[in-house]
Amino acid sequence: MVVASSVSPGAVEAPREPSGTVQQVAGTVAQLVGRTLAGLGVGHVFGVVGSGNFEVTNALREAGVPFTAARHEGGAATMADAYARMSGRVGVVSTHQGCGLSNAVTGIGEAAKSRTPLIVLTADTQASAVRSNFKIDQDALARSVGAVSERIHSPATAVADTLRAFRTARNERRTVVLNLPLDVQSAPAPEPAAHPAEAAGAQPVRPAATSVRRLAHLINAAERPVFVAGRGARNAREELLGLAAHAGALVATSAVANGLFHDEEFNLGISGGFSSPLSAELIHGADLIVGWGCALNMWTMRHGHLISDGTAVVQVDVEDSALGANRHVDLGVVGDAALTAADVLAELRMLQPDPAERYRTPRNAAAIAERSRWNDVETPDLSGEARIDPRVLSRELDAILPADRIVSIDSGNFMGYPSTYLKVPDEFGFCFTQAFQSIGLGLSTAIGAAVARPDRLPVLGAGDGGFLMGISELETAVRLGLPLVCIIYNDAGYGAEVHHFGAAHDVEPAVEPVDLSTVTFPDTDIAAIARGFGADAVTVRGVADLEAVRAWVGERPSRPLVIDAKIASDGGAWWLAEAFKGH
Repeated sequence: MVVASSVSPGAVEAPREPSGTVQQVAGTVAQLVGRTLAGLGVGHVFGVVGSGNFEVTNALREAGVPFTAARHEGGAATMADAYARMSGRVGVVSTHQGCGLSNAVTGIGEAAKSRTPLIVLTADTQASAVRSNFKIDQDALARSVGAVSERIHSPATAVADTLRAFRTARNERRTVVLNLPLDVQSAPAPEPAAHPAEAAGAQPVRPAATSVRRLAHLINAAERPVFVAGRGARNAREELLGLAAHAGALVATSAVANGLFHDEEFNLGISGGFSSPLSAELIHGADLIVGWGCALNMWTMRHGHLISDGTAVVQVDVEDSALGANRHVDLGVVGDAALTAADVLAELRMLQPDPAERYRTPRNAAAIAERSRWNDVETPDLSGEARIDPRVLSRELDAILPADRIVSIDSGNFMGYPSTYLKVPDEFGFCFTQAFQSIGLGLSTAIGAAVARPDRLPVLGAGDGGFLMGISELETAVRLGLPLVCIIYNDAGYGAEVHHFGAAHDVEPAVEPVDLSTVTFPDTDIAAIARGFGADAVTVRGVADLEAVRAWVGERPSRPLVIDAKIASDGGAWWLAEAFKGH
């Protein structure tokens, strides 16, 4: 059922530039939809091709949109999600009707919850096929996971329907399921329109002057301000750093915006469960916290524990409904992060002409340089009995792997280690598909990120459970010739559950042990499995075993490297207790 790419299997195509317009020619509606999306500027299509989406996928390819065949629709959806996040282009996933779409639902849900600009181009059964094996309520399925459901209603409306879906995806940053009923897509396309379809870009939202003044006054009155930037502020690095420097504010990010303030002297790194002890202390010590394009949710604020009593909280977002959605805010500002920061800086300069020191003291600068990253925090080495401490493993790999990297993270007990120990060069060096908290998305995430940024070394951090859940896509990585480094933190179980449900017995041996047989497994030789897929592989039980990784990096072959790291138990990752407070 899979259609091969139009390029050689080992090649990764660079996205072509969008023309912004669509030149229509005759053909079927399926061909028209494919050409329309190509002309509007979608960047790459991922999918599993069956009879229902064969023609529209080929139309995209023929119009110049690169295609990657995945081994499972769930993998394809996550690849497209990661591609869109890391490329700044609208991604596309192509699926068959019914089961093809349902296979992709978890990946679609992750993208929808993350507000990824993505189009799920899916076939649908014709309305008359009431007894078709493929018939499901695809509109309801899409809406149930937070996606927007759109439809090609007729040949006459096909271009307008496609344009509406594209604008919603790109301009509103939504995941859109675009249904193509079989009878409509096989119908003849109408005659070309006199004017080709065009999609104007979204206009950034400028904040109200009253909101700008109120925020400027709050910043001017603060002694220890901290700015926390989220994904909605990834376009605002320079504006935020300019404002922070004048305001005397420290800066941090949510996990999804990790890397935004790379190499900034007063950068605290990730705010939340992944914060180093020093970073958590300084954020907790703030008397003003401003979230820029950031949800300020339980992860970023540690269920509110990073906010001290009396600390003023401000949230800046382009959507009014986001303001105060996760916690009380003293001021909510509707506005683009970059425009708001620039306007507030202009207002602040009238209140305070010269930059203020405030939280940017020499003492804090020295402490941040020495202790803001987990790599600089001393921890006991738990290595032993042919197992390596995951912190030691991560610290060593950070030094071995090239700095120009793009790191993707699966979900699980291990995830804090690659997230905090592996430094990234900027906000496009870290791909964090965690909104749905599903394990098994990591490998596909890494492939999509690698396709978006072929100039960087792709690195995956995954647990053994999540990696085995999505391992079919290792063949995709091999076929594409990706030099993908897969770090598998292998503890032979679902570590989060092992540590959570076993915690009471660990703390108090008198408590009767919990049966953990449902979440523990025999040790798996993941390295051997990886070699069967055509990847390079190494088993790591100690630091000396990492010399094989160093040699591979020196060679940089066009195939993945799977590091089957047998890790020692950490007793439950430091952020895990925080995570389970929300359950």
